[in-house]
Amino acid sequence: MSVPRAPKSGAGNSAATASPERATPRGKPKGNAAKKAKPFLKWVGGKGQLLDRLSQLFPAALAQGKINAYHEPFLGGGAMFFHVMQNYPVKKAFLRDVNPELVLAYQVVQRDVGRLVERLGRMERDYLKLDETRRKVHYLKVREAFNTQLAGMDFKKYSDAWVARAAQILFLNKTCYNGLFRVNQRGGFNVPVGRYARPSILDEENLVAASSVLAKAEIRLGDFAEAPGLDKRVSAGSFIYFDPPYRPISQTARFTAYSAMQFGDDAQARLAELFHALDRPGVYQMLSNSDPKNTDPSDEFFEKLYAKYGSLIRRIPATRSINSDATRRGPINEIVITNYRS
Repeated sequence: MSVPRAPKSGAGNSAATASPERATPRGKPKGNAAKKAKPFLKWVGGKGQLLDRLSQLFPAALAQGKINAYHEPFLGGGAMFFHVMQNYPVKKAFLRDVNPELVLAYQVVQRDVGRLVERLGRMERDYLKLDETRRKVHYLKVREAFNTQLAGMDFKKYSDAWVARAAQILFLNKTCYNGLFRVNQRGGFNVPVGRYARPSILDEENLVAASSVLAKAEIRLGDFAEAPGLDKRVSAGSFIYFDPPYRPISQTARFTAYSAMQFGDDAQARLAELFHALDRPGVYQMLSNSDPKNTDPSDEFFEKLYAKYGSLIRRIPATRSINSDATRRGPINEIVITNYRS
């Protein structure tokens, strides 16, 4: 999906350094942690609409309690992570993404949800009291500050600045046009303001619930195969879900600016090599991608990369959920590849 896919973050050959992994959350506000968490960021390529269909293709071992670890190297919006961890008896999750802003947001929700809620609450109150004209001015000020502060951000070491940064990310995500997360090659956020009468900038109950689920996760910043890579960490009893930046199904679909890195056919091939390398007893893998046959029935790109899996290459119907042209948000197929029979 991704990178865009719009938004799932892409991964290039030069990976970022691993970030802090987890810590006990500080200052949690009052909230119903029993509520099931859902993605707290709107992320193009999110799997929310496909969870029911994808769940039908899960390995039987997941429901049987034989899966101890869940791995997701292209985290994005996290819909699959939240679904798996709240519906199946999995003890630990290992999450990774190459987008530093995304990883920062997840780690703040995991570690500092109380202070994040306080900041977002103030930002929401300040924004909602403005009229449309002043909202646009305010939005642009937040966006400018977000981009200006990028040069001074240390994405390797957790600090108080991360909380303010995460609040900006959520604010921009909830108030920008169409809920996009798009950056230029310099990493600058460049989406215009959206026109919403009363945007839900702060969902305290969901953030608290998400923080609770993330307590079981190790979150790292970096390329999907970066050391310590999956090849060294995965053992029997693991379920891996790969949801990489989707391969464009047309020239006009090349929307790859959710990370300053790109994810081309060479990266898709590198991912296929990892998929093959991890095909071991007790290791269950699922991979999603766009289906090039939507526009070119003769395109055998994925059939060639994953020829070994033959009948385990399936197609499921999906819908483009984010597109500036509403007339182009229609049904298409996506590919799902597994190394097991469900």
